Amino acid sequence: MKPTLNITASGHVQTWTIDNQDIGNAITGPDFIEAFERAVDGANQDLNARAIVLTGAGKIFSSGGNVKEMADRQGMFGLDPRQQRRAYVNSIQRIPRALERLEVAIIAAVNGPAIGAGCDLAMMCDIRVASDQAVFAESFVSIGLIPGDGGTWFLPRAIGYERAALMTLTGERVDAATAKEWNLVSTLVPHEELLPAATGIAERIAANPSESLRMAKRLLQESRTGALESVLGMAAAMQPLAHLDPEHEQRLDRWRSK
Repeated sequence: MKPTLNITASGHVQTWTIDNQDIGNAITGPDFIEAFERAVDGANQDLNARAIVLTGAGKIFSSGGNVKEMADRQGMFGLDPRQQRRAYVNSIQRIPRALERLEVAIIAAVNGPAIGAGCDLAMMCDIRVASDQAVFAESFVSIGLIPGDGGTWFLPRAIGYERAALMTLTGERVDAATAKEWNLVSTLVPHEELLPAATGIAERIAANPSESLRMAKRLLQESRTGALESVLGMAAAMQPLAHLDPEHEQRLDRWRSK
């Protein structure tokens, strides 16, 4: 069986490629969920990993859930409501929980349509770079569903409540130019420049010391929900660790020699 998430590494940068092309790179099934969790845990344990680029194989970033399974009432979609509730917790919702514990920066390189849960997956990333062929849609309501994977938490934090409400309640698609205007993505590039652009950002991040990068990301995550006093307390506890990091001393030596 071919991998559903292909992982390659170059220097301190990993590239994760969703490869479920026969189902539109859907985020579905235990194999993909488990592969994604393994990738997160592996990156956390590998101090050589300092940044990750996440993209899709072929022409689609991710089409979200497997609509054919929904239509055919297969898998979790054939369960009763109580069982389905547990199935959501134990399947798709493991993705945002995994990314919440990811210690290194992750950059979405959105190479094509990012639909439903695929759009939400991009929103879960720290930074988003889009091809001019990218399209975004929080499309759940268009088939009578709601975002079941945390989309209503991530999307407003990316683009503000009003625009998130517009996308969520209409289900309409947003093209790449509008996505850039709305700050849905930070960078918009011609399609052929997508991976070089995303990898370039990853390499700029990865040029910095591993431990300070991981602690800085943790503080950024805490700042989304924590009080100022909580963030200050974490920073005060983390900074002495940074001061004792050998890489910090090496950077100071370079500064002294200038």
